[in-house]
Amino acid sequence: MLEIPLAIGFFFFIFIGGFILNILTSIWAYRDALRKGNSKEYAVIILVATICFPIVGLIVYLIIRKDRY
Repeated sequence: MLEIPLAIGFFFFIFIGGFILNILTSIWAYRDALRKGNSKEYAVIILVATICFPIVGLIVYLIIRKDRY
């Protein structure tokens, strides 16, 4: 009897954790784009891309970003 609510709670916890991680990485990518000297429009595009496509968007951003250090 207890296994079903426990399993639902576990998957809910994983879902919420993934959602929070997605939001945090999207905010990081947005701020990083601004910090690298890109325009606000470019940073908003990065933000939307990383929110809509969490893993792929972040990987693409990490590939195309410019290291200015």
